[in-house]
Amino acid sequence: MQICILTIHIDCYQQTTMKLPFLSREDLVVGVDIGSHAVKVCQLKRTDKAYGVVNLGSATLPEDAVDDGTLNDPEAVGKAIAELFKNLKIKKKKVGFSISGYSVIVKKVNLAVMSEEELEEHIQSEAEQYIPFDLDDVYLDFQDLKTNTEEGERTDVMLVAAKKEIVDAYLEMLENINLQPVIVDVDGFALENTYEYNYPKDENVALVDIGATKMNINIISQGTSVVARDIVVGSRQLTEQIQNTFDIDFEEAEALKLGHIPAGDKQEQIEEIFSTTCTQWVLEIKKAIDLYHANHAEEPLTRLVLSGGGAKVSGLTDFLANETGLAVELFNPFANMTVNNKKIDSDYLNTIGPEMAIATGIAIRPSVI
Repeated sequence: MQICILTIHIDCYQQTTMKLPFLSREDLVVGVDIGSHAVKVCQLKRTDKAYGVVNLGSATLPEDAVDDGTLNDPEAVGKAIAELFKNLKIKKKKVGFSISGYSVIVKKVNLAVMSEEELEEHIQSEAEQYIPFDLDDVYLDFQDLKTNTEEGERTDVMLVAAKKEIVDAYLEMLENINLQPVIVDVDGFALENTYEYNYPKDENVALVDIGATKMNINIISQGTSVVARDIVVGSRQLTEQIQNTFDIDFEEAEALKLGHIPAGDKQEQIEEIFSTTCTQWVLEIKKAIDLYHANHAEEPLTRLVLSGGGAKVSGLTDFLANETGLAVELFNPFANMTVNNKKIDSDYLNTIGPEMAIATGIAIRPSVI
């Protein structure tokens, strides 16, 4: 399998992306978000003043097919993606996907201002002090964020390192189902990309994406990511605890978690499970917020925007608002996009919106920068 050197690009949305071979600038990729619970697909088109939603959908994956970003069962994942493309009648083959978890390191370092060539040489020679992986085992790249002032002699540089075996497994899986992967993104920056398309860039905001087994926190200040971290907690915890407590199947526990069926006499115990588990989530979110405030005391956060399948847990937005003191809202990645309501049901779009944020952030991207 051939793969070119991965590069990171920060465009007008301040997104960070590892990028594969060059293709037509007008050609948007199909965004593929492969989580531990489901795969989400989003296809967009360019319009005169915005993006238009062409197609979107999700498919549940077999349990443990993906774990912390690692493909344990690439055949099952590939089958789910292929069936999703078939059912949605997506003909386009060029796709982008994103990675996260232990296999990806995103680190911002402050270095002396230097030319691109000098910076590349410095990164290659000094990367071991920043990246806790054997450099022979990773794709490594960087982007100068150009944060230096006219008088300043130092600048922030974003580093991304991704384990080759993880990236290559995704590439091989997608190629085996006749798709052409052309962009490798990072979950947190794909989320940021979607957010900054839909919202003002001068806000200070915490983006929190809660998946089945992972929570991504990305705090943005004045259009730039300043705190980014992945936490190994997720909404599957709630489902499994409800399932075990009441000795019910996973589907019923999931429906109780989301408030799709009434809790009845289970309500008190569910609230107890909810409080214990979500308090753990809040503690992790507060750590990130405290870190931000310690370094940006004069630029307080204005709100917290929640996305991911876990964002739809019944009562979570109110719980987070009470615990953090911030305004909390569910992320709608399609807020400023055109939609053909005859083709895509508006209720379905609103329901699936929060969990489509990362896939949409990838789908916004042209397949060449």
